[in-house]
Amino acid sequence: EGSFIAFGSFSQFNGKPVNRIVKLTSKGELDTNFNGNQSGADNTVKDVVVQPDGKLLVAGNFSNYNGIAFKRMVRLNADGSIDTSFNVGIGFNFMVYSVVLQPDGKIIVSGSFTNYKGLAVKKVIWLLPNGDWDTSFTIGTIPDGTPNLLVLQPDGKILCAGDFTTFNGVASNKLIRLHSDGSVDTSFSV
Repeated sequence: EGSFIAFGSFSQFNGKPVNRIVKLTSKGELDTNFNGNQSGADNTVKDVVVQPDGKLLVAGNFSNYNGIAFKRMVRLNADGSIDTSFNVGIGFNFMVYSVVLQPDGKIIVSGSFTNYKGLAVKKVIWLLPNGDWDTSFTIGTIPDGTPNLLVLQPDGKILCAGDFTTFNGVASNKLIRLHSDGSVDTSFSV
């Protein structure tokens, strides 16, 4: 199809009102079928991940999407409508910066948040494909800064970058690598 998604903190595209996320054709034109005339996100979108099924994981600093309370994360169907099968409940208490999708459908999320669905979390969390917290993943001690970028390596390990100097009690220089279970890969140093 050749289309792509653009996101950020904008509220217009080529003079048309849009809110922080648009789908563009291969020619860079606005796809008016995406999200219809809905209001979109009420604040900045920091990351969007397109799933293999065409659904989009949308994360950032918004509190509402299309006028419905979705605190900092929502999943959209390919046409831009809200996917109600993804339940974030009351969502995250602070900004979500980065989202990665694992091949098994689990979702890794990082940001400045310390709460998800009313439960204490530590700025990096694993979610199941339906939005529930996968508690089998734990990072131990909370990072002393914000992990604001995640990259999934082909071997399943996760690179995590941010303004932290310790992560799970391990000294780091703003970059750390995690095993797929969330433990720190001590063989990696920068």
